Amino acid sequence: MKNSISKQLIGDRDVEKIVGQLLRFGVITASLVVLLGGILFLIQNGAGTRPDYHIFKGEQDSYITFEGIFMGLFTFKPMAIIQFGVLLLIITPIMRIVFSLFAFMLEKDKLYVIITLIVLGIILASTFGGLKV
Repeated sequence: MKNSISKQLIGDRDVEKIVGQLLRFGVITASLVVLLGGILFLIQNGAGTRPDYHIFKGEQDSYITFEGIFMGLFTFKPMAIIQFGVLLLIITPIMRIVFSLFAFMLEKDKLYVIITLIVLGIILASTFGGLKV
């Protein structure tokens, strides 16, 4: 029994630790990016008039696409930075699934590889296959 455990490249406890660190890193990074965007937004717009919340104004089209977010990110637009932070927060659990997929492949656990591929496919299809209304 001890030989089979020592032959594994990565143990279950190691996978749990790495997944925990991955999720923690993703959430902290996303939070810091959103905080930076929020600070920049307040610096640029903090002294303006109070917004009128009686009329709903959706997000500008430039901040709801990947291209718009990245173009705004490189020009240091605060709303694009905030949206990028939200995008990082969304990507974090997807990265967890990808890491789990590789861990299951290393363990040669075919059933869990198939299940993880199905879950990843559903998440990616719902993320990238959405319709713009």
